[in-house]
Amino acid sequence: MKTQRTDLRNRLFFTVQDVAAAAGITLSSAHVLCSRSVRRGAFMRIKKNFYVLERNWERFGNREFFQICNFLQVPSYVSCTTALEFYGITTQVQRGWFENITTRRTAKMEASGVVFLYHKVQPRHYFGFMKQDGFFIAGPEKALLDAAYLHSLGRYPLDWSSLSLDALDKQKLITMMGPFPSQVKNRIGKECRI
Repeated sequence: MKTQRTDLRNRLFFTVQDVAAAAGITLSSAHVLCSRSVRRGAFMRIKKNFYVLERNWERFGNREFFQICNFLQVPSYVSCTTALEFYGITTQVQRGWFENITTRRTAKMEASGVVFLYHKVQPRHYFGFMKQDGFFIAGPEKALLDAAYLHSLGRYPLDWSSLSLDALDKQKLITMMGPFPSQVKNRIGKECRI
């Protein structure tokens, strides 16, 4: 077990296969070990075959949680109010709440007071993100577009009054609005005065 902890201590997350390799045991033994470690409180199970050391979880910051977001559902990128808060466009974000955009399925995963939320969009709306510090995140303009689009569908609460829209690049916003419905374009135009 000490060898296993040493090998897993510096990992963001790990699988049953990683535990088997680190401890030099069979996969079936690793499954049992993971189950027992979850019950004992040493491991946290976020989803099937996705574990984190409990003591690491407690010291994770946004950067680590953003990286976990990208791995929990692939493909995905951090967006909406979570990304807007990252860029300083809003301060109205729930603590321990991480919003993402995906082309797969809408999903919500919870672990130890932290919520990972995934909003499904059409492939034509899946753009405008970059890799930064080891995670994929929407640019500020795209994060606003994602939030406005989901809001227009009635799937997302957006408090326009809490946003500092002057910090956005208006030209970039105009360029990115192309594939979005006119309802979204009109609302963005009104709120951003473009």
